[in-house]
Amino acid sequence: MLQRGQAWLSQKLTQHASRLVTYQRDELSVELSATIGKSEYEQDDGEGIITRAQVRDFLINTKDLLSSVIGTWPRRGDRIIETDGEITFVYELMSIGNEPPWRYSDPFRIKLRIHTKLVSQESVVGSPEVSATEGTNEAIEDL
Repeated sequence: MLQRGQAWLSQKLTQHASRLVTYQRDELSVELSATIGKSEYEQDDGEGIITRAQVRDFLINTKDLLSSVIGTWPRRGDRIIETDGEITFVYELMSIGNEPPWRYSDPFRIKLRIHTKLVSQESVVGSPEVSATEGTNEAIEDL
């Protein structure tokens, strides 16, 4: 019963709170529905300084990714391309600490929570590309 409820909620989330993104691995790419999220984490530099940061997450249906041309689990180096209005954002999958770049978002493994970092952004109308360091702070503040 709980699994059916989770599946229903997942369907509603995809239907009402997601957008199309392009998931890319090398020359392969597929359009998938993704819900935008964030994960916060802390990292110790080994000298007692703890840095708090957050990453942009994309929640994608497990079945959709595995049955696409990608056909396997997410891996570091894959990219997710998101267009918002006139700007195209390119995110690269990243690991948080010693963790993989993704985890299940629910106990029934219906959705994947994929961790990313902004690597570039470009205006659709042809403005110059913004470097990852310039765009990262702005994107994080918007979350």
